[in-house]
Amino acid sequence: MGASGSQEGRPAVGAQLIPAAARSLDACARVKCSGGAAILTIHGSTGTNVMPERFAETLRAANAAGWSHAVQHRFVDELLAGAVPDAVMARYLIQDHRFLDSFLVLLGAALASADTFAARLRFGRFIGMVSAEENTYFLRAFEALGVTETRRAADPDTQPTIGFKAIMREAADTRSYAAALSVLVVAEWMYLDWASRAPQPLPNNFAHAEWITLHDNPNFRGFVDFLRRELDRVGPAHADLCRDFFSRAVALELSFFEAAYTI
Repeated sequence: MGASGSQEGRPAVGAQLIPAAARSLDACARVKCSGGAAILTIHGSTGTNVMPERFAETLRAANAAGWSHAVQHRFVDELLAGAVPDAVMARYLIQDHRFLDSFLVLLGAALASADTFAARLRFGRFIGMVSAEENTYFLRAFEALGVTETRRAADPDTQPTIGFKAIMREAADTRSYAAALSVLVVAEWMYLDWASRAPQPLPNNFAHAEWITLHDNPNFRGFVDFLRRELDRVGPAHADLCRDFFSRAVALELSFFEAAYTI
């Protein structure tokens, strides 16, 4: 779990001010659930301290096994080491670029369903980055890897790609900001998670190094933090919907990495 996760097991700041004897006599702690988010409530002689666990963290914790397998996948390890074979990198990027259109649909749905002007501005800036820098990276990488437009058009969608296209458009079609955020948080937070493990210096191959830096730079980190805060804010009121989209997206991320090695 990240540093922003639950602090259960450590006394709250307020609790540190309570004399130890008093705490041992009349303090008790229990976990409640409110709107799908875990709440740690500490009762003591000075009152009640509530330390909510972030909703996005609870979703990741519920999918910890799949999440960990994805961020520690063979593809990630080889990418960070600059050791992904060109044929594998080509297959991976062809498929990733294949659902960029659906990703933009999802981002547009998030922008349209967001309930604040500030959020819509944030999504608008990110859509511009994906449409420019990220799409340009794909085109440059295809050229470096010898992937022709004919090959890009001819390679069939893998099952994970089909699944990603479907879940992104399904979330967009709900017109639910919480649903869109649930898929986006997985897609972006998971990539930041594995990219932030990259050792320095980065691989010499630009197709590897630039794919890493696209997903671990100050602007991207800020966008992931924004997505998580928004899901923490609006998600608990739609907890079941969020859990469903989040868990399916995690499973797709893992299978997407696996598919890169399937000929």
